[in-house]
Amino acid sequence: MGTYCLVVQYDGTEYAGFQVQPNQRTIQGELEKALANLAPQPIRIAGAGRTDAGVHSEGQTISFRDPYLTVPVERLPYALNALLPLDIRVVSSRLEGPDFHARYSALEKTYRYQIYEGEFPNVFWQRYAYWTKQSLDWVAMEHCAELFIGTLDFAAFAASGSSVKTTVRTMHNVEFDYSKPLKTISFTADGFLYNMVRNLVGTLLDVGLGKLTMEDVQTILESRDRRLASATIAPHGLILESVKYS
Repeated sequence: MGTYCLVVQYDGTEYAGFQVQPNQRTIQGELEKALANLAPQPIRIAGAGRTDAGVHSEGQTISFRDPYLTVPVERLPYALNALLPLDIRVVSSRLEGPDFHARYSALEKTYRYQIYEGEFPNVFWQRYAYWTKQSLDWVAMEHCAELFIGTLDFAAFAASGSSVKTTVRTMHNVEFDYSKPLKTISFTADGFLYNMVRNLVGTLLDVGLGKLTMEDVQTILESRDRRLASATIAPHGLILESVKYS
């Protein structure tokens, strides 16, 4: 039996994150509720990333196995989108091998954080971009982000109290686009710690505001001490852009 693999887009504003939680509206909960209308027994799905409350997705990947699902795989997006809320859309579907898992089979993920600089918030971007009235030094931020490239211990940028086995991750790329009013920072890595991207962006923001230097950030990274890094930036500017598999 193969594994169903779906790519899902969603606006996370109205949800308590991806992962199912008691008495909370979640992305996983809505997807499993829709799948329950298509199969004779409950289906539990796995996501490539457990996005937090308020975080969005352009390319979240989910997987599940079910021998009783009769809807052809190519018709699943149509069947599910007819049952899902309008802020969740299944945009593609395919079958993978029996050992495929949305999270554990992923080779790399890309998260994008969006920032808007302006005198006033933009009404059309306020759900999807962090607004700052202050001008940022984007050149300094981009230069500083070079510190995050490579196989490094990101303990200083992990959520406090995290119980992961290792805080070492390999960052393949950090890409900036600040040529337009809606500016972006994209991070591509083999994996991310809880709140890692939001903590990295919060620290880079302080670099852009002149509160931290590149040397300060190097010290923070080497310290492995979360207390030294900047505050976690708001979730609504964060988007899970894509997940890459072999």
